Amino acid sequence: MSKMERADVEKVSGQHTNIESKVEVEGAVSKVKTVKAMKSPLVCYALRLGPGEEIHSTLMNFVEENNLDSAFVMTCVGSVTKATIRLAHATAEKRNEIIHLDDKHEIVSLVGTLSDAGHLHISLSDKEGKMVGGHVIGGLEVFTTAEIVIGQLPSLVFEREMDDRTGFKELCIKARNNDE
Repeated sequence: MSKMERADVEKVSGQHTNIESKVEVEGAVSKVKTVKAMKSPLVCYALRLGPGEEIHSTLMNFVEENNLDSAFVMTCVGSVTKATIRLAHATAEKRNEIIHLDDKHEIVSLVGTLSDAGHLHISLSDKEGKMVGGHVIGGLEVFTTAEIVIGQLPSLVFEREMDDRTGFKELCIKARNNDE
């Protein structure tokens, strides 16, 4: 039987932090992976959207109007009357099933980054408590309220670049140029 242990070692160099994760199997290190993380202070914005407002486009407009280039959704609760989401297992070749919900749902969770067109995932529950979730395509129309907290990392810039491994534009985190 294998015994797995995890040890994290943090090495700080300026703005970058390297985190090494080691997995031990019966006393021998089988994997060592180094992840480069970047530190930044945090600025928060609290928003409340009302009935009929569309969440995705409102968030993207807010980010653009306030020149936020490393923004993300920290939390969101509320309810919607409509939602368009893509279900799991999408690949570059097979974009997978997109569903349109036209009924009242509670927002259990909304998280993601707001660079470029945004990359948001949502979890919704219906009147019976059944859950559905996926990648936000749009059409998130507020029923009663959407209480949202957006975070911005002023030392960083979020961009999206094509990743040949996934076939999608994926997040690239860069240090902000001090001249900006």
